[in-house]
Amino acid sequence: MAGNSQRRNRRTASKKGATVGSGGKRRRGLEGKGPTPPAEMRKGHAKQRAANAKSKHAGRRPAPRRGGAKGTSELVVGRNPVFEALREGVPANTLYVQQFIDNDERVREALKLAGDRGGIALMEAPKPELDRMTNGLNHQGLVLQVPPYEYAHPEDLAAAAFDAGEDPLIVALDGVTDPRNLGAVVRSVAAFGGHGVVVPERRAAGMTAGAWKTSAGTAARTPVARATNLTRALEAYQKAGMTVVGLAADGDVELQDLEVLDGPVVIVVGSEGKGLSRLVGETCNLRVRIPMPGGAESLNAGVAAGVVLYEAARRRG
Repeated sequence: MAGNSQRRNRRTASKKGATVGSGGKRRRGLEGKGPTPPAEMRKGHAKQRAANAKSKHAGRRPAPRRGGAKGTSELVVGRNPVFEALREGVPANTLYVQQFIDNDERVREALKLAGDRGGIALMEAPKPELDRMTNGLNHQGLVLQVPPYEYAHPEDLAAAAFDAGEDPLIVALDGVTDPRNLGAVVRSVAAFGGHGVVVPERRAAGMTAGAWKTSAGTAARTPVARATNLTRALEAYQKAGMTVVGLAADGDVELQDLEVLDGPVVIVVGSEGKGLSRLVGETCNLRVRIPMPGGAESLNAGVAAGVVLYEAARRRG
């Protein structure tokens, strides 16, 4: 009897049917699921994929690396050069004046500019000491000491632009050795809303007093970075999502047809004589030429950079 009862219980338990107490699951299943989430939050939606890609790109942005390389101290020698450097706002920490100097107009103006600016020490020194400092150059009794320039790190330029919510616009100089060209490029970058200039550490112009003067004071607000290896710096910019555009007389694209200037871009300018070096040219994503109906063979670095920066500013405006 007991065996028969257990078999009946097992058969009864295996029968399908409603169970007592659904716990409200059926009622909740009939309820709505709330408002439709935005496209960016819907799994598999195109807008969500785009948002994820943008987030990943932001995650790859280089973190700022403050404290780039420093230049070396520089001496500006002679009455006219010293006066012009002070007038143009070239940074200086000491003005050396020869003892018993003939107090002409240039000397008086230089002393007044140094005194009005403040922060410049005035030191009187005998002529033999100034001769020694300048290695026998004709200093005319005035020597201005320019402190080392504090270069940014190349990654700082892009990071600062991204942090400001802007697409970076950077100029890199390849083999440009004239400080006046560097100063002119710095001035153009400042004029057209660029984010800085990159120069190689070797065989290239640095931020000397001459570059400061040509920049007409814009070097005080436009960062210049120094790259140990320019090719690697450009590759790092590419990994950060930037397009590297090289200027070349035999470029495949004309400037008016270049479609990337309104996005994150690095403009690479070579020397007037040799143009882009081989490795830098091969690293560029695009090589662009500036049409010159007048028949000129080339433009100097300062002018070429200014033309492209203007076009970039026009498209971004």
